[in-house]
Amino acid sequence: MATENEIFNRSELLLGSDNMQRIAKTKVLLVGVGGVGSWCAEGLIRTGVRHLTIVDYDIVQTSNINRQLMATTQTLGLVKVDALKERLLQINPNADVNAISMEYNEDSAYHLDLDSFDYVVDAIDSVKDKALLILRTTASKAKLFSSMGAALKLDPTKIEVAEFWKVKGDPLAKALRNKFKKSGVFPKRKFKCVFSQERLTSKTQGKGSLSQITAIFGFTLTGLIINDIIENKQ
Repeated sequence: MATENEIFNRSELLLGSDNMQRIAKTKVLLVGVGGVGSWCAEGLIRTGVRHLTIVDYDIVQTSNINRQLMATTQTLGLVKVDALKERLLQINPNADVNAISMEYNEDSAYHLDLDSFDYVVDAIDSVKDKALLILRTTASKAKLFSSMGAALKLDPTKIEVAEFWKVKGDPLAKALRNKFKKSGVFPKRKFKCVFSQERLTSKTQGKGSLSQITAIFGFTLTGLIINDIIENKQ
């Protein structure tokens, strides 16, 4: 069996041993392991993150196969976080992957001690639950990175990163800002988001999405975390 030194040799050549040690010690919470979150989890584990908690309540469905990492014809019907955990442990068997099958909402949020994590990744679709995670995380010790809408996008070159209040052309960000303004309760700290301003001109049915878009969203979130660890010597 390959050792961790062998698995992460190429990463260490680029990042150095000190940074690899920091990455290995970092604790990340990832909420939502769909089209964006599943790829973010893969990127984190492949880069050397050893402590990852993944949260989602759903099961693998046929409609997930086109864009979600762990979704295959062999994993249909399985709990998403369990299927993803098995995949991640195939990459690094020594990783500490905590799979929690739970919908993040007002009733369940207290189950997660956000102060125990260094980073939180928000890959939730629901505006209400997403707003809750944003508010709670920005009031905690953890640093937040968030994904805005990855559906109805075709052009991967239009994917961007910006601070939440500077995100443009994204309906999900707009809905969140309106919700915060209406309630009068705002995030305690600034946080960066991955988004795309692309607007399709042709008519589309529902909220279709593609793996090349959702994966880049997810891998970009991974990159934001890894770069932050290195830059801030977390």
